[in-house]
Amino acid sequence: MTIYKVNSFLHPTKLGAKAIRWTIIFLLLVCSAQVFANNDQVKAVWYRYYDSKGVANVSSSITPSHIRYGYEALDRNMQVIKRTQSYNAEQDQRQAVNRAIQAQQRETDNRLKRAYSNSSIATSKRNEQLLGIKKQIAIQQQQLQQLQNDRLIFKRQEMDYYRKGNPVPAALKDRLKNNEININNTKKSIQSLHNSYQATQTNYDQIIKRLKTME
Repeated sequence: MTIYKVNSFLHPTKLGAKAIRWTIIFLLLVCSAQVFANNDQVKAVWYRYYDSKGVANVSSSITPSHIRYGYEALDRNMQVIKRTQSYNAEQDQRQAVNRAIQAQQRETDNRLKRAYSNSSIATSKRNEQLLGIKKQIAIQQQQLQQLQNDRLIFKRQEMDYYRKGNPVPAALKDRLKNNEININNTKKSIQSLHNSYQATQTNYDQIIKRLKTME
């Protein structure tokens, strides 16, 4: 019945051809107006952001300040159609650095696990290495003591020549010179071993502490 009414309304015998054309034009104009209205609703015409003082700033284009504070896209009627969050380059950079640090820490943790498995094994290796350094220090200290004893002997011999008014032999002078060089080198070696002991202990303490936090 409804179809019959519509067809009757548009039928050439009941409605002239001219009337039909105007009816069609009217319908097309209504549809076009609706399309334009919809386009006006979704098309951004203005962009508004609020600065640090809460002052609204509106422009027809997006500026760096819009991006920094975040902005609203407005239609021609100043109605909000979209909101965009603020973008902070410094904050983004800090986050990128933090992500890189975290990735590096994960890689370090994985290497520690592969090398030591747990804190108990790391503690045993630390004690083993420190004991080896202590033994080296003890050997160097014995050598230093022997060199110092030899120097006392060489110096007494030198003094005997001076008391007797005789020239000191070249061989004795060479022994004194070499003895002094060896003493200085041994002292440096002992100091280096002490530094190595401290560095090894500090390094392993950090490793053990980190492994314990992962256990």
